[in-house]
Amino acid sequence: MAIPQHFIQELLARADVVEIVGRHVQLKKTGANFSGLCPFHGEKTPSFTVSPSKQFYHCFGCGKNGNAIGFLMDHTGAGFVEAVHDLAQQYGMVVPEDERSPQERARAAQETEKRATLTDVLAKAGEAYKKHLKSTPRAVDYLKKRGLSGEIARDYGLGYAPEGWRALASVFPDYADPLLAESGLVIVGEDDADKRYDRFRDRIMFPIRGVKGEVIGFGGRVLGDEKPKYLNSPETPVFHKGRELYGLFEARGALREHGYALVTEGYMDVVALAQLGFGNAVATLGTACTPEHVHKLFRFTEQIVFSFDGDAAGRRAARKALEAALPMATDTRTVKFLFLPAEHDPDSFIRAEGAEAFAEAVKGALPLSRFLLEAAAEECDMESAEGRSHFAANARPLWQLLPAGALAQQLLGEIAAQVQIGAHELEQLWDIRRASPRRSYEKKSYQRPTDNGYSPKKQERPAPPRRGLRGQPASRASRALQIVLTEPSAWDRLSQDEHVLLCDLPAPHGPLFTWLAGQALDHGPQPWSALREALRGHEHEAFAVDEVAKLPPDIVSEPDELHGILGTERREQLKRRMDEALAAGDLPRYQALLRQLADADAAGGNSP
Repeated sequence: MAIPQHFIQELLARADVVEIVGRHVQLKKTGANFSGLCPFHGEKTPSFTVSPSKQFYHCFGCGKNGNAIGFLMDHTGAGFVEAVHDLAQQYGMVVPEDERSPQERARAAQETEKRATLTDVLAKAGEAYKKHLKSTPRAVDYLKKRGLSGEIARDYGLGYAPEGWRALASVFPDYADPLLAESGLVIVGEDDADKRYDRFRDRIMFPIRGVKGEVIGFGGRVLGDEKPKYLNSPETPVFHKGRELYGLFEARGALREHGYALVTEGYMDVVALAQLGFGNAVATLGTACTPEHVHKLFRFTEQIVFSFDGDAAGRRAARKALEAALPMATDTRTVKFLFLPAEHDPDSFIRAEGAEAFAEAVKGALPLSRFLLEAAAEECDMESAEGRSHFAANARPLWQLLPAGALAQQLLGEIAAQVQIGAHELEQLWDIRRASPRRSYEKKSYQRPTDNGYSPKKQERPAPPRRGLRGQPASRASRALQIVLTEPSAWDRLSQDEHVLLCDLPAPHGPLFTWLAGQALDHGPQPWSALREALRGHEHEAFAVDEVAKLPPDIVSEPDELHGILGTERREQLKRRMDEALAAGDLPRYQALLRQLADADAAGGNSP
């Protein structure tokens, strides 16, 4: 569902980012703003600032910034729609659903209720599994032999599913409840609906949690060598293997502390690594790494290290992860691949070599760019022209998955060097078409991407400057724009004449001030976070966003700064009109303007 922009704007105007952030971060008043330790990366000296006036947060250390909705997304891993609903609920607002038919709304409500019910059922089973673990010495001994402590078992909610076929019948009064089968806890016979039995039996149970901590499924491991060694919950309305990562909820704090996510191959790897000081480990759920996995991880960190066995199966898994990561490998993100010796997994490596040795191995992991080149060169004789051509053919589909940027351009050059041709020749060979900036600019369909991913439908040529007017100093008009966009009450403190003065400025400033005047009439004073949302799609959106982005997060304007700017601009305007009057030979008008200039100079202290 597309949430109406006006609702997002109203929600951000009502929400207090200081209050939202303060629930998760200990904030201290520092001047006009609040500061604290950044929740997105480990630090000992506060570099995280929250501005009540702008309703924005910013970290000088890691660069994270945004509004209240963005904070909930970054901190909890929730999607945009989920974060909007969560924030709206906190402020007693109902997200509009007018775009959906009554039938669609009813169906969505049923699905939401079903998800909540299923997670409740799974949570109840999880509590029962934990109790069974405490009363089963054989299962406890198994975990101790694997080096796990009671604290780790508690933190990850580990449990034990008894050997009996219907152990859950003692947990749920109605064993025939369809929810037990729909949640994946119970298997129902295909030919006989009355034939029911527990899916998980005699297994160590690993609850799989969603980003909010709710139980969405389970993984079960046998205590011996029986097959299958691992068994996962089936696909359900709340659990999709291709989207979820085991241990992500538990790893959130450690991800910020370590600065990267370590993707492993199994549940036991995750809890064992947490036991040994690497709580930033997560695992895919018995399936190859998907783009959804990578996208979810990049909500929490800018660095991912995939750890795989060094055998053929490990290389195949790494290749899948490479293909999943390439589309999201921007110039500010880091993806690496760690291949341990064939006789080791991360758990055994740390126990044999120590945590410091493992940390060093992570630092020396293969960068994505190196692994792409190695993967493309597999089975290619790089000493022959035929082998190099084969390498180029292998590299092309991988390289084309990369987003545009410096990394893609550098890799193109490295591929060309290994093929032993020029980068320009490789571009021609691969038919990579990049129109020149001038030609693109002249096309009506050209779309200029902005910082937030929005693109105006059409980029028009800038309007020519007005005849007879002196050039407007960008710093003066831009500073006025910065003040009125980031200080909610600034616009209302101006007179009607000052409003007209600003709205009459050349583009892009004048049209933005005119737009702001309309916003003030419709909505009253609004913080920058709300104005930012309202700007989406505006002709000069990118310019306004860039101007605000130039401001240091802790800047505060002096009370008379805006009036001083406008006083100077008023005098400059009068001088321009005097020039026009003289050029037209209109002496009475020139004298009237001269008197106005004298009055303006007197009021402004004759400042330049």
